[in-house]
Amino acid sequence: MKQFNILIGVLAVLISCQNAEKKKKNQETATEIAQYASFGAQILAEGAKSETDMLALYQNLPAADTVDTKFSAKVTEVCQAKGCWMKLELEDGTQAMVRFKDYAFFMPKDISGREVIVDGKAFVDMMSVEDQRHYAEDEGKSEEEIAAITQPKKTFSFEASGVLIKQ
Repeated sequence: MKQFNILIGVLAVLISCQNAEKKKKNQETATEIAQYASFGAQILAEGAKSETDMLALYQNLPAADTVDTKFSAKVTEVCQAKGCWMKLELEDGTQAMVRFKDYAFFMPKDISGREVIVDGKAFVDMMSVEDQRHYAEDEGKSEEEIAAITQPKKTFSFEASGVLIKQ
């Protein structure tokens, strides 16, 4: 009988330790959620690459390839029509063009200058003149600026499945 009581006591201690670990992890996740506004698929901030690391990844990425990744960067522009794309600043003023998977979600139009974390697929793209003009129109550029676009342009592109905006 004494051994049975000891066994029950040990099991009670083990169960309470596991519950404490779960509770701590849940508190950390809740704290992270409070620090970010989430759009699209639920993602976590941990493990995000820097702008410098992301630029290096893009520079070594062949044009027909994609890479699943997550990175953090500052928003430089957002589609002012409905928030359907955004540009993120990489190192040396280079930008990544971010669109959203299946157009399932959009960004607030007033997040320029804010830090975001995007999770999805990175790829190198040749953007057509037509697409460049469409995005320039979304940005509110003048007719002269739009007409000056005459050549396809190599772009660093990203299809985000989830986005966190730092509060």
